[in-house]
Amino acid sequence: MFGIGMPEMIVILVIALIVIGPHKLPELAKSLGKGLAEFKKASEGFQRSVQEEASKPEEAAKEQAPPLKAASETVQPITPGAPTEAQPTEKKETTHA
Repeated sequence: MFGIGMPEMIVILVIALIVIGPHKLPELAKSLGKGLAEFKKASEGFQRSVQEEASKPEEAAKEQAPPLKAASETVQPITPGAPTEAQPTEKKETTHA
């Protein structure tokens, strides 16, 4: 926990007990625990809202994109010796002068 070992933690608690007093220390610890719990809830809510906002553009892109065709529908395999379809060509009109 923050790189603090048990001996250091005991020294900190003894100093806190001397400075704050035995009657106020439990109240202080209780309020500190509540504050940390509230901070944790707020940070989780923030993370959740950021993740929701990040996923909105992805969902919108999925809704707008046309469905993809399977590769077998768009690409025909070429086999040697098989006739291929002729590509349409544009006819150029010539004018007689």
